[in-house]
Amino acid sequence: MTVFAAASPAPTPVDLCIDARWIVPIEPAGVLVQHTLVVDGGRIVAVAPTASAQREYTPREHVSLPAHVLLPGLVNAHTHAAMALLRGIADDVALKVWLEQHVWPREARFVSPDFVHDGTLVAAGEMLLGGITCCADQYFFPDAAARAYRQSGIRALIGLPVLDFPTPYAADADGYLQAGLAARDAWKHEPKFAFAIAPHAPYTVGDSSWEKIVVYARQLDLPIQTHLQETRDELEQSLRAHAMSPLARLDRLGVTGPNFIAVHAVHLRDSDVELLAEQSSQVVHCPGSNLKLASGIAPVVRLKARGVNVALGSDGAASNNRLDVLGEARLAALLAKVATEADAIAVDLAAFQHAPCYDPISHLVHVVGRDQVTDVWIAGKRVVSDGALVTLDASELAARARLWQDRMQ
Repeated sequence: MTVFAAASPAPTPVDLCIDARWIVPIEPAGVLVQHTLVVDGGRIVAVAPTASAQREYTPREHVSLPAHVLLPGLVNAHTHAAMALLRGIADDVALKVWLEQHVWPREARFVSPDFVHDGTLVAAGEMLLGGITCCADQYFFPDAAARAYRQSGIRALIGLPVLDFPTPYAADADGYLQAGLAARDAWKHEPKFAFAIAPHAPYTVGDSSWEKIVVYARQLDLPIQTHLQETRDELEQSLRAHAMSPLARLDRLGVTGPNFIAVHAVHLRDSDVELLAEQSSQVVHCPGSNLKLASGIAPVVRLKARGVNVALGSDGAASNNRLDVLGEARLAALLAKVATEADAIAVDLAAFQHAPCYDPISHLVHVVGRDQVTDVWIAGKRVVSDGALVTLDASELAARARLWQDRMQ
């Protein structure tokens, strides 16, 4: 009797296989050596040893990265993207002076839909080249920002700004909310976008406006993100005016909860840390901006000890000069949580100045920077290839930035 061996199953066709020397999945923690990321339909379908992946899958595109570490795309949890056009304005001054004497006067004169579109496009290109595949933005004219983000291919949580004083965007809090929600309605079906209500800060938004924000946020299930206790002066003014911290005031108004995102959170009292923990609120740590503006250092260790989720943000390029989450990770000595779809970045560790590499995770935080990011995929689509933008024209971005520089000088 002749015995026939069972036929091996045919390899599964998929869109993309990326072989890498190291894969750092972030969750679960650890490093996978000589593994392959398998992508189909814009989603990760497997992470497997390369030898197994080569037997089990037939990719339409195959990428080999023999000296790279592959990891999920980075998330910039707080930025003002369009302010890339204000990069370098009034360096080395404190936050209050920086805002009141330099930034707000220029915004009153120059901010427009074209300014926001061009600045956001420049920022999106910079973020993509640095391995950022998703950002949380907060600036005027969110409709113009959305157009730029769609062109670039980056994911975005688009903040709908609210202030109690007039700007070129709106005259009062009601005007900001109406304009922002109209932008959200226009773009809410874009799969790479999500939205948040983004009041500037407790000291620029009054109680009645906060109450309206809470109503809209609950009705539409939108998160609320705001700058909180960035400076000691902000905390002390609130204690004098309200006999409580800005966070305690927001809690009294019903703002806090799991959908509340506190940006900066530098000057927190022990009671503030406890309140954030009790409400399961989120904090965005922006170490580069806080150091540059001499605001202080957020109590990240205390927050993490109480179980508060802490993400990383660059803030705007005007207050940081670089939209660089790898650089922020080096300052904070931690990595942000990242997206779960097929968003991935490749970081090249081949150069001699990065050798030897005993621990790729340590290298990501302490050795390499955004200049070593060579390739970026969002939903399985390559948006940076061998260090060059695919969805945007770098020379056009430079021309847009120079145009606005000439206008503002």
